[in-house]
Amino acid sequence: MAATIITSEDLRDFKLELLDDIKQLLETTQGQVHKKWLKSPEVRALLSISPGTLQNLRINGTLPYSKVGGVLYYDYQDILKVLEQNKIHNKF
Repeated sequence: MAATIITSEDLRDFKLELLDDIKQLLETTQGQVHKKWLKSPEVRALLSISPGTLQNLRINGTLPYSKVGGVLYYDYQDILKVLEQNKIHNKF
């Protein structure tokens, strides 16, 4: 297995790229108002997941939902909580 050496310059470039991506993300989401309750298609688009993955998140209790009639609703804050709870912190 070959070893890869990461230089200080590589880390600096990575940091600058990451900061640019964060700035761009903040600019595109600034001023957007999120609805409290989202329907399944909105959640799938937000998380970029398939209908089957969303169903698995419901079945295993990862993502709480409400059902009114035949429509499933997800609380936006619950989605953010799930993302925070599953955040992975890597150490370099």
